[in-house]
Amino acid sequence: MKRITVESRAAMMLDQPLTRVIPRLAVPTIISMLVTAVYNMADSYFVARISTEASAAVGVVFPAMAIIQAVAFTIGMGSGANVSQALGAGREEDAKRLVAVGFFTAFAVGIVLALVGNIDPEGLVVLIGATPECRADAVAYARYIFMAAPFMMCSFVMNNHLRFQGMAMFAMIGIISGGILNMVLDPLLIFGFGMGTAGAALATAISQLTSFVILLTIANRREELLHYRLSNFRPTKAMYGKILYTGMPSLGRQGIAAVATIILNLVARGISPDPAVNNAAIAAMSISNKFVLFINSAVIGFGQGFQPVAAFCYGAKRYKRVKEAYWFCGKVATVILLCLAAVSLVFSEQIIRLFRGEDPMVVSIGTGALRMQLITLPLWGFYVMANMCTQSIGYGFSSMIISSARQGIFLIPSVLILPSLFGITGLQAAQPAADVLAFILAAVIMRRVLRKLDHLGEMEAQEERG
Repeated sequence: MKRITVESRAAMMLDQPLTRVIPRLAVPTIISMLVTAVYNMADSYFVARISTEASAAVGVVFPAMAIIQAVAFTIGMGSGANVSQALGAGREEDAKRLVAVGFFTAFAVGIVLALVGNIDPEGLVVLIGATPECRADAVAYARYIFMAAPFMMCSFVMNNHLRFQGMAMFAMIGIISGGILNMVLDPLLIFGFGMGTAGAALATAISQLTSFVILLTIANRREELLHYRLSNFRPTKAMYGKILYTGMPSLGRQGIAAVATIILNLVARGISPDPAVNNAAIAAMSISNKFVLFINSAVIGFGQGFQPVAAFCYGAKRYKRVKEAYWFCGKVATVILLCLAAVSLVFSEQIIRLFRGEDPMVVSIGTGALRMQLITLPLWGFYVMANMCTQSIGYGFSSMIISSARQGIFLIPSVLILPSLFGITGLQAAQPAADVLAFILAAVIMRRVLRKLDHLGEMEAQEERG
């Protein structure tokens, strides 16, 4: 691969047409996100071959995985966006310290999570929604997931650092390698070695360790990349403050989403006096949510290609280019989602049957939930870009509100209220209702942010003329 210099990176971010540079950065991240979503669905697919209870167990533990990922993205996005801004402003020494602080902090936090998660895994899975029927499978799955937490977190952090340096292709290599390995190991460990849900979790753990080794090797051997050196680990309160302020939207987006999923599982666990219906509801909602996440992963990947451009241009005071990039990405993402939603609506029942066709209750509940979510799916285009934009340019509070809206501010009340009024239909409709309200809120906030960018651009032009 051709060596990227400081000058060529700046020329790419600031001068190349947006229609060229954003797809160039976005394609590797889209592929990475899709592969990650595919192997998340692979876990669901192979585990669903065991039983509905096993499928429910994976759905129960998924929020715990999401919390690990949320903390990692808080550190990775927070340090990564500041790295890109530092590079845009020519402060390379600051960028070197930021990547070291992000990496070693993530590893330390991952060790703490691994220890905490394995102190009482049975009590933990009950707390987050496991039914008596799926408890044993959930414990078996959770143990290996928490053991892998340090490597999982560092992989996400390094992935973000590479993206924000404009080197998304390298990030893709690490993620895809682990993802492919996971899909190979899933059936081998689940069925070949008879490990059941524990095999699915072990496959995930091994794949995360593999991604960790590959990404760390790439980052420390490529001359044009910022290296992870313990000597650069010199954190300050101000540095952690910047990382957390910029990264908190990721915690809001994914952390609150995990909390909302836990609440959804708890509500589903008591949706009916029949335990079979409850397990089917948990499994069905998990399957439909993961499929929607698979579609959305393409848009999130596209948005992650937009982020380094936004951060770099903002650091370089090219405010008009930030705004142009936002509108370009929002329009492209909306068109993509319209097409994918239309196709998925036609085959929604077949999609759910692919995972757990043996259980008619899972098919019925999952199909209804999927169809409702697909109707509001196109709203995700500008919603995601609003979140990515505000986070990348350091508007932490605005980004925190946007990122918390869809699966926190609006979803949690929807999950608590709608099922009590409409039963399973209310459970299915909770996310679509939250999507509409979150889109409206994001549009209001982005209108103010875009006006601020116009104002900053005018001030910069006046200074140049003066």
